[in-house]
Amino acid sequence: MKNSLLLSLILLPFSFHTLHADPKDMKTTPQADDPDMLWAEEVLGEQALDWMRAENDRSLDILEAEPVYSELKSAAEALVTSKDRIPYGSVRDGYVYNFWQDETNVRGLWRRVPLDEYGEKSPRWETILDFDKLAEEEDKNWVFKGASVHRPQGEDRYYALLSLSDGGKDAVVKREFDIETKSFLPEGFTTPEAKQSHDWVDADTLLIATDWGGDTLTESGYPMVVKRWQRGTPLADAKEMIRGQKSDVAMWPMTIERDNGQVIQGAVESETFFTSTYWLFPEDGGEPVKWPIPMKSDISGIYRDWVLLSLKEDWQIESQDQTFQTGDLVAFDVQTFLDTHELPQVSLIFRPDTSQAVSYVSVAKGAAILSIKENVAGKLLRIEPQTDASDSAVSWSTEEISLPGKGNSYVTFANRHEDTVFIGYEDFLTPESLLTWDRETGETKPIVSLPAKFDAEGLQIQQHFATSADGTEIPYFLVAKKGIELDGSTPTLLYAYGGFQVSMSPSYSPVTGKLWLERGGAYVLANIRGGGEFGPEWHQAGLKTKRQIIYDDFIAIAEKLIADGITSPKKLGIMGGSNGGLLMGVMLTQRPDLWNAVVVQVPLLDMLRYHLLLAGASWVDEYGSPDVPEERAFLEQISPVHNFHPGEKAYPTPFFVTSTKDDRVHPGHARKMAALFQQANLPFYYYENIDGGHSAAANQMERAKRSALEYAYLAKQLLGE
Repeated sequence: MKNSLLLSLILLPFSFHTLHADPKDMKTTPQADDPDMLWAEEVLGEQALDWMRAENDRSLDILEAEPVYSELKSAAEALVTSKDRIPYGSVRDGYVYNFWQDETNVRGLWRRVPLDEYGEKSPRWETILDFDKLAEEEDKNWVFKGASVHRPQGEDRYYALLSLSDGGKDAVVKREFDIETKSFLPEGFTTPEAKQSHDWVDADTLLIATDWGGDTLTESGYPMVVKRWQRGTPLADAKEMIRGQKSDVAMWPMTIERDNGQVIQGAVESETFFTSTYWLFPEDGGEPVKWPIPMKSDISGIYRDWVLLSLKEDWQIESQDQTFQTGDLVAFDVQTFLDTHELPQVSLIFRPDTSQAVSYVSVAKGAAILSIKENVAGKLLRIEPQTDASDSAVSWSTEEISLPGKGNSYVTFANRHEDTVFIGYEDFLTPESLLTWDRETGETKPIVSLPAKFDAEGLQIQQHFATSADGTEIPYFLVAKKGIELDGSTPTLLYAYGGFQVSMSPSYSPVTGKLWLERGGAYVLANIRGGGEFGPEWHQAGLKTKRQIIYDDFIAIAEKLIADGITSPKKLGIMGGSNGGLLMGVMLTQRPDLWNAVVVQVPLLDMLRYHLLLAGASWVDEYGSPDVPEERAFLEQISPVHNFHPGEKAYPTPFFVTSTKDDRVHPGHARKMAALFQQANLPFYYYENIDGGHSAAANQMERAKRSALEYAYLAKQLLGE
């Protein structure tokens, strides 16, 4: 619960033959005598924007002139705007609600269709809100960031609060919307733009954390104060419920609904990215009460009045003579806690083995579904509490839900008020399918199965392991033609993330398939440490000063691909974004000899100043702090901006991709690294999209352009096109 909020803020031998830089075309970097390149940190500074526009123009002139670019762009546009996509949605009272974008509805439609028509060839979609029309009417660059819809127990209407972003930023405005009249409520809940979060308490009450003005934001730029806001009153008059510390990452509102309709109110104080204190707001109006749970744990919801808790650290409960392990899913009775404010007896629901990891729990009407990873593939289990009559001890049963294969499975919709449960399934070569699950029979039934979007004839999926520097076996998937020549000639794209306990799963990518696999390339997905594929310990193995092991994992996979004859440094490219962008920067500076193409997407690259930029302070629990001497010393060793040595190493030609309106990872990171290449008269490509936020694309057409540019670059570097 808490991590989903944070992460939603937080998902390629050397050659210069592709781009020869003529010194007369290289512009002098503004303020080149500035050692920290602070000019690049002025997001809308005149010097920074002039530099960005010049580099955009130079790079686009080259990449868009590539013969393959137009073909790739047309293919990408057709894929991302195709109506032959699954309209994933949420079920409410017999309707499926969906957000849809295509070539006509660039900003998108919020729409609905009767549940009994969902999945038919020609369902009668009813438009609720047209965001292209709204943007035109209000002369705003609106990007839809989601709708929070609530129906209080016993009421027959829904209340909706929409989040709208200017150009795709994390900062949003919230505006209350009436679904039935299809209009915004003039006197409804409305907030100014901010990085903010809310939860419905009832029809007339919100818990909300936003920028209240004054000293109410953390050093990470997130809300520090949660208030209770009553309908019909000014936001400024909302009642303060709890206040965190400046050093916190954030203070988030939290509500959990029980089966009887009671809404438990509280807040989550994220002291760091991975440690939190859960607070209960007592119904009698007393002071907030701390939930008696470990700081490294997540409440996954309430099912049959059992609080479901996922552990990220060992938990020894001396009063109960019990010890639970990192990665366990456990439960305790919510009513006992509400009555006593003490920890009730805790029971074990599921303990993963060494090949497994708990992902999340979805609560539906009369059922709870546990999603786990098993050797990286997805698996779904129904969980139910059982009572042993002999001693009244509570145990839990698990029953596997049948799926089409061993790929990526996930619950796309479940709600305690609805019988319907939607499950998605896909793998690298199997297009997405949407299934319904019947809790009575335990059977799944397909609703929509998409046709293939690229030619997978002759392709196969293999899982292999590479031995990292410390002897750990690191898994990776290889998607390639059967029987490829093991002579190092296969152009190969290697992708990874490696951070924040985010798992990389087998998934069907029409764009990668059409723009890369069809053209003869191989694709590799690396499940390196730092992710969550094998639970919290897989992630924690690479925290802070231990982070080099993540990079060693990635290098080990690349070296094995080369040793096995799959590819060669001349034919190997790498790609990654955000934290994966940092990974790309480190690989570019630590082992430039291993790759001929490096796509660096919305990256962190200045690791001595990252904590001072936008949301950077929230990530010190992952990377370490430049203000702590030991941690700073390590960050100096890996920071790409500080380990660029053009006189000592030969670098491949990288491609930096970022966004001016990324208010999560500062565009200054990419600007700085590109400027270093510029100062050294070394070739590079650069594309900074004005809009798009952290995704570097605000709509499907922008996504298509960004993908076409990236794959045109990869084709130029690795395919020789």
